Amino acid sequence: MDPGPAVMLPGMSRIAEVIVLAQDADEAMEPLTRYDDSRSWKGIFYAMSPGGNYGFGWGAEFVRVGSRTGLLRHLESLPWPRPETVQVLIHDEEDDCFGLWMIHDGKLVEIPLPRTRRAYWSGPYDDPGDPPDPGVLCRTDSRPIEWPEENEGGDRSRPPAW
Repeated sequence: MDPGPAVMLPGMSRIAEVIVLAQDADEAMEPLTRYDDSRSWKGIFYAMSPGGNYGFGWGAEFVRVGSRTGLLRHLESLPWPRPETVQVLIHDEEDDCFGLWMIHDGKLVEIPLPRTRRAYWSGPYDDPGDPPDPGVLCRTDSRPIEWPEENEGGDRSRPPAW
């Protein structure tokens, strides 16, 4: 039987890929294509333009959980010309598939995908210096999963690690 999602230990890398799709958003995304030490998250987005034409997608990879903290808040604060087209796809290395976030009422919220579940757990660490747990997005139709013991309460629409 599959042991389920691994527990993140302090200092562990958790590689994640982030794709931002948005129409007419070249201007909004342009500052994110350069490194900026003043941001809470550390990374650079690269334009995805198939065929060399203007695209409407940007991608980034984050190596550690702490390097992406605050990313969703930053993205939702951008002056999107068409916020209804903004889609953020996030795949953490422990996830079975990409999760989807969209802007609703000015906030990026995770959109529940059929046959998936995001699990959060209380891990073996309690150090306030550790980044928060991003949870794990699992497919519920692919294999039996022994779900971790989950933390109680709170709005889980924005994993604190993002």
